[in-house]
Amino acid sequence: MSAPCQQPAAPPAASVPPLTPAPAPRHPAADWRIRFAALSLIWGFSFLLIKVGTQGFAPFQVTLGRLLAGTVVLAVAMAMRRERLPRSARTWGHITVAAFFLNALPFSLFSYAELTIPSTLAGICNATSPLWGMALSVVALSEDRPTRRRVAGLGVGFLGVLTVLGAWQGFSGLDLPGTGMALLASFSYAVGWIYVRRTLAGTGSSTLTLTGSQLFIGTLQLAVVTPVFTSAPDTFPLLPTLSVLALGALGTGLAVLLQYGLVQEVGPTTGQMVTYFIPVIATAAGVALLGEQLTWNTPVGAVIVLAGAALTQSRPSATTAARTRAAGDRTKRLSRT
Repeated sequence: MSAPCQQPAAPPAASVPPLTPAPAPRHPAADWRIRFAALSLIWGFSFLLIKVGTQGFAPFQVTLGRLLAGTVVLAVAMAMRRERLPRSARTWGHITVAAFFLNALPFSLFSYAELTIPSTLAGICNATSPLWGMALSVVALSEDRPTRRRVAGLGVGFLGVLTVLGAWQGFSGLDLPGTGMALLASFSYAVGWIYVRRTLAGTGSSTLTLTGSQLFIGTLQLAVVTPVFTSAPDTFPLLPTLSVLALGALGTGLAVLLQYGLVQEVGPTTGQMVTYFIPVIATAAGVALLGEQLTWNTPVGAVIVLAGAALTQSRPSATTAARTRAAGDRTKRLSRT
């Protein structure tokens, strides 16, 4: 995946955060903990599915198939709920930019990255998105002032990145282009989330409508790009084909619906905690099912990254916030005397 009005999780299938008041949710068929676990598993296995998909198709083809399958799932959900598409041309323009940064670009970068790096490393790189988001929000969002805890989290997180990459060894044995693309994909998520937060809040459209429209536009973007850089596949090998369909229908379609319901039911803070399970599941899946090798610094660095990401997402308590406001008021009064 992925929280209204705050830096959300950035899962492999990033969606638009809830931007308008949601209607009271109907009683869900399954307990939220079961759906939370299902969402963690779906997004955690997404990196394995990308790896398997690229064994039969070009990266752009994997991304196109993924977006198309995800769009179909959300289109069905929108039809069942009788959601209306946005009518404003300006809203569609913002959705087009969001689709590029949250879907077309990062999905393609992860697919290209996994041609040369393990799915475990791609999953860990995905966990850096909250770090990029915090760094960017300081510049782009005037209301998101950094605290010492969040700045410390940023430093801890990037220390974790250096640990994962084995910086003290001079990055030996590391595929730098592939790793760079995975990190750039995570950076793209952060850019997209901030863009959405600044442009699509208050449009009057539901989260489901914005997300479905976003995936549709992302599909069109890939439909234009893919024929230019790839030729039509001669065959459709079974396992890669099933992986791409599962990646789209589950990881980009169903997962968005699960996340949408979770945020409505338990709130964005709990909903975004799924971010911290994704690299754990991605690592376990890559090692157990793909036979990928781990060195000690990969899991250790991943823990450090997640600790830093958790710190950057922390918010001051009501007491701390009140003290901060009081201190600011005192400073203003002194400056006037």
